[in-house]
Amino acid sequence: MQRRSWGAEQGLGERATPVSRILNPESSKGFTLIEFIIVIIIIVVLAGLFLVRIPLYQEQAEKAAMQQVEGALQSALVLRYGSLMTRGAAGNKELSILATDNPVTWLQKMPPNYMGEYYDPTPRTVAPGNWMFDLKSRELIYVLNQSDNFTPGPDGNKWIRFHVKLGYEPMLGKPESGKELVTTLFEPTTPYHWLD
Repeated sequence: MQRRSWGAEQGLGERATPVSRILNPESSKGFTLIEFIIVIIIIVVLAGLFLVRIPLYQEQAEKAAMQQVEGALQSALVLRYGSLMTRGAAGNKELSILATDNPVTWLQKMPPNYMGEYYDPTPRTVAPGNWMFDLKSRELIYVLNQSDNFTPGPDGNKWIRFHVKLGYEPMLGKPESGKELVTTLFEPTTPYHWLD
């Protein structure tokens, strides 16, 4: 039995020479070193841009979480006011307790980052990213964790103080008999500025 070469089986004759892909670049399907370096540079630039933005995204997430608690406290204040009114607390003295009460106690479940009540606290009383209640000023305080884009208030501290503001108007039809409570707001004591 006679052996035939691979080239003969393919109809190329007895002495077919194999074609090298290295010498024939048109059939090469790999990356060149320059293409590989360009891809690496693009990936590094995109990763660098993303890493620079991470602190801003963390700060925006903290702001959103703080505003969520603020909204829950405003809703709890309205419910507390309604509860007092249905129980017959018609007098302004009974309703004025809303301005001095710790608003966190109105919530059915306290925020996990609420640290408690303190008398005349400093920003270092609790760890950043937590709430506390000031027994002296009767204000709820949020101590910022991410504060690169936050402009502090007049006291220069990186925290936000909240209080309950009660709005009174003269009684309808009886202006001489005094004022009645018409609005309850949970709001910052001094306006704060947080860049978006």
